[in-house]
Parts: sequence; C-alpha cells; structure tokens
Amino acid sequence: MIKKLQRRFIMITMGSLALVIFILLGSINMVNLYQMDHKVNGAINILSQNQGKFPKYENRIESRSEYRFGFAMNPETQFETRYFIIKVNKDGSVIETDTTHIAAVNSHNAIGYANKVLSSSKKSGYEGTYKYAVLDEPYGYMFIFVDCRIQIQQVVSFLVISCSVALVTFFIVFILLYIFSKKAIKPIIESIKKQKQFITDAGHEIKTPLAIILANAEVLEMTSGKNEWITSIRNQTNRLDKLVKNLLMLSKMNEDNVKLQFSDFDLSNAVIETAFPFEIIAEKNNKKLIMDIQHELKLHGDEGSIRQLVSTLVDNAMKYSNEEGTIKICLSAVKKGVKIEVYNTTDKIDKRNLDKLFDRFYRVDSSRSRETGGYGIGLSIAKSIVEMHHGKILVKSEDEKSICFTVLI
Repeated sequence: MIKKLQRRFIMITMGSLALVIFILLGSINMVNLYQMDHKVNGAINILSQNQGKFPKYENRIESRSEYRFGFAMNPETQFETRYFIIKVNKDGSVIETDTTHIAAVNSHNAIGYANKVLSSSKKSGYEGTYKYAVLDEPYGYMFIFVDCRIQIQQVVSFLVISCSVALVTFFIVFILLYIFSKKAIKPIIESIKKQKQFITDAGHEIKTPLAIILANAEVLEMTSGKNEWITSIRNQTNRLDKLVKNLLMLSKMNEDNVKLQFSDFDLSNAVIETAFPFEIIAEKNNKKLIMDIQHELKLHGDEGSIRQLVSTLVDNAMKYSNEEGTIKICLSAVKKGVKIEVYNTTDKIDKRNLDKLFDRFYRVDSSRSRETGGYGIGLSIAKSIVEMHHGKILVKSEDEKSICFTVLI
C-alpha cells in the first residue's frame, strides 16, 4: 500500500512537471523560431524595397523592441547578411544574377534555385537553408534568397540545449522526489495505517460480543421457543457479523496482506457454477436471469476470489433490479484477456453517481439497501479483487433505466 501510494504520488508529480516543462520548452522555442523568422523577413523586406540592395545606413536610435523582436539596420547589416538576387523576364529568361554577397552560391546555382521556386508557384518560403521571396516587377520577377544557415543552427542549438537541460532537470527532480517522497506522504500513510488498524482491531473486538449475542439468542430460543424478537436479534447479528468480515477482508486487500493463489482454471465453468444458484432466487422473485457464457475460456488468476467477484456482481444486480426485471451475465474473450459483463434493469439511476458506486458504504437508495441487506461495501471488494488481478472494472448506464458492470482481466 505504501509503495503504491508513493508511486502514485511520484507519477502525478512528475506528470505535472513534464507537462509544465513541455509547455515551457515549446513556448520558448516557438518564440525563438518566430523571432528568427521575423528578423529574416525584415531583411527581405528591406532588400525588396531597394531592388535587391541594402540602402545607405542612416545613424538613428532604434527602439529596444526592434532589437529584440524585429530587424534593425546597423552599419554591419550589409556585410552580415548573406543573400543573392535573380531577376527574370515574364517568359522565364534570366536578366540578372547577383551573387556578390554570398560565397556558397554561384550564378549557375542561383538560377537553379530560382527555377525550383518558379516551378512551385510559391511567393515565399524556404529552399534548403535559404529563405526566399518572389516579387512581381514590371519586367517579370525578382527572386531574393537570404542565407539562414547561422540562424537555423542557432535555433537548433538552442532547442537541443534547452531539451538537454530540461531532461537533466527532470531526472534530478525525479531522484530528489523519489528520495523525499516518503517524507512528504508520511503523514498520509500514518493516517491510513491508523484507520486500517482501527478497522482491524474493532473488527476483532466486535466478533466476541457478536458470538455471545448469537449464542444467547439460541439459548433463549431453546428455553422460550421461537418468537419475532429472537429471530430479529439473530438476523441482525448475522448481518453485522457479515459486515465485519467484509470490512476485515477489504482492509487486508488494501494492505496487500491477502496472498492470492494464481493458477490456470476454467473461468467459464466458474462463472456458470457461481451464477447458477441465483436462477432459483430470480425465479422466486419473478425476475429473469440470462446467461450468455462463452465456453472453455481459461484464466490465470485466483479462482476463489474470481468466484467471489462474480457472486458479488450478480448478487448486487439481483438486489437492485426492478420488479420483474432482467439480469444478464455475459462472458466473452477479448484481445488482451476476458470480459465479464453483469447487466440489470432498474427503476431509475442517476448517471452522475455511477463513479461513487465503488466507494465504501455508498448506496444509491439507503432505504432499499436496508431491505435487501446491502452495506455498500460489496462493490469496493469487487474492485479490489479486479485490481489485484491487474484488471479494470467499469460501470455505465445508457438509458438511466439499466446498469452494466464490465470487468476486463
């Protein structure tokens, strides 16, 4: 139980941290990429406004926002920016190429880049490490290519460094969290331990007076004969004894003190044998019990606890089904195991309260639960059995007049 709580605490914390880091890294790198692209666009805009050349620099005070997020001219701009220009006629013939501002591209290569862009019919974008813009001119088109090699390297380098730092940070936080998580959840663990110890001690203490009350009732019945008062005492004593046993069982399951004996067994026969006695009860109460069982299904698990699981679900369906209602038990094979479904009709059920059905002592209709002998603890035991078999139990109601429990193991 302690390890499970610790794992859950670590998973929730690390999951939240991973989400925050992912959002933070994504935001920072997106802003960095946008800033790079915005500055390159600034250089292309100035070149497009001046027929492929940078204008004479005018000494002025640029705003800080220009330096941070935009493109600002400075005395070194024309020497720092690597670019080349191609001008072509409307028929596609080359008028002029200017590769004097770049060393990696000659005139032949520049024309090749222009032809690729011309065939794509795009006005702007990236061609390799060059960002381009196609401008409509009276004579035809002017192609501006700006080398973004350094900017791209900087963006990629920043992405790699930021991700590496984030991974190292994530790993360090995981180590620290693993070391100190026990201290963080220590008060919760102690509280849970006290609650479970109280249930265990109280259960054992209650057993003795219950046995004495039951024995006294039997003595009274032998001396004075049967009467409604003695019968009521016996019924309530048996009811309380069963409740104590269920509480102790649930407490042991949550503490992982119950050691299940896993083995391969015939699940189909187990379900049929467990559900069959309920046919008599259903017939007696004018209800209809339907079994749709796929034969020869095997399961690796604890046969006794699985039989208890089926019995609990069918008993629950029998108790809370409406008058002349229908109960259906289905067993079938699925891709990763088996599926057990227990369905029953009912008068009315609120979909919003379905998740609470597995809570201890929760009952949809308390008055009816007293009549049927329910404690609101059976489904909690059923859920614990499923979890100990590493399965899932789900509940749904499509029309609010029926309910279906689905077990996947």
